[in-house]
Amino acid sequence: MFAHSPRIAFLGIGLMGTPMTRNLLDAGFSMTLWNRTTSKCEPFASEATIAGTPAEAVAEADIVITMLENGQVVDDVLVNQGALAAVKVGALVIDMSSVQPSLAREHAELAAEQGAGYVDAPVSGGTVGAADARLSIMAGGSEADIERALPVFNALGKCTRIGPVGAGQLAKLANQAIVGITIGAVSEALLLAAKGGADPAAVREALMGGFAGSRILELHGQRMIDRDFAPGAPARIQLKDMRMSLDEARAENLTLPLAQQVHNEYLALVANGHSDVDHSGLLLELEHLNGSLMGSLGRGPKH
Repeated sequence: MFAHSPRIAFLGIGLMGTPMTRNLLDAGFSMTLWNRTTSKCEPFASEATIAGTPAEAVAEADIVITMLENGQVVDDVLVNQGALAAVKVGALVIDMSSVQPSLAREHAELAAEQGAGYVDAPVSGGTVGAADARLSIMAGGSEADIERALPVFNALGKCTRIGPVGAGQLAKLANQAIVGITIGAVSEALLLAAKGGADPAAVREALMGGFAGSRILELHGQRMIDRDFAPGAPARIQLKDMRMSLDEARAENLTLPLAQQVHNEYLALVANGHSDVDHSGLLLELEHLNGSLMGSLGRGPKH
C-alpha cells in the first residue's frame, strides 16, 4: 500500500474517463489529467492539474490510469508518447481500457523495466455505471499490485481479481461477447414479436420476469423501444471488442460461431454509417436487413 494518499495521473477524459475522474476527485484524490483534446479536461481545471503531454502528466504520479479507446491508442500514449518511460520507480500503471491481452502483457514488461507495477483492469457498466461508481472492474496482475490499487477501484466500483496480467482483458472479452450476442438476441426477439402484432414494450415487461430476463433486456430493450441510441458504449467500440474476441479465439484454436455472426452484424452496422450509435443500435442493422422498422407497436398482419 502507499504510505500516503496516492497522486493519480488520468489519461483519457472521454465518455468513461469523465465520470470516473469526477468520482476520483470526489473521493479526495489529487489528480493530474491529460487528454488529446485538452478542452475535455477544462471542466476539472479548478480541481486538478492539466498536463500538456502524457509524459508530463505521469512524472509525479503514484498511480497512472489510462482509459483510452483501443489498444493502438494506449500503445501510442504509453510507448510512442513516452508515458511509460516517464513513470517514477514504485509507481503503479493501471490500464482500464479494453486492449488485447498480449498488449497488456507487453506493457507490463515495459513497466517492470521502469521499476513500476502494472494492472490491466478493464471495466463493464458503461457510462451509467461509471457515473454511479458501480463499474465492474476485472483486474489482472499480482495480488500485491491489485491490493495497492484497491483504494482507487473502490471509488469507481467493485474489483474482482481475475488472475495474472492479461486475465482482466480476457474477462472483458468474455463480457463483451455475452453483451454483443445478447443485444443481438434481444433485437431479434423484439422485432419478431412486434411484426407478429405484439407490443414490444409489453413483451419486454413480460420477459423481464422470466428466464430470459437480463440487464441487456432491461436497459437496452427499453432503448430499442424508445429508439434512444445516444451512445453510452458506441457501436464501433463493441465491434472492436468483438474483433478482439475472435482474434483471441483464433490464437487459442477456437471457433466461436455466435461471436462471429454478431461481429459481422456490427461490422455491417458501422459500414452503414452508424459507428457512433449506442451498441444497442444493432437493432438498426436488423431492421435494415429486413426492410422493416420495429416501431412501438407491432405492425404485422395481425395488427
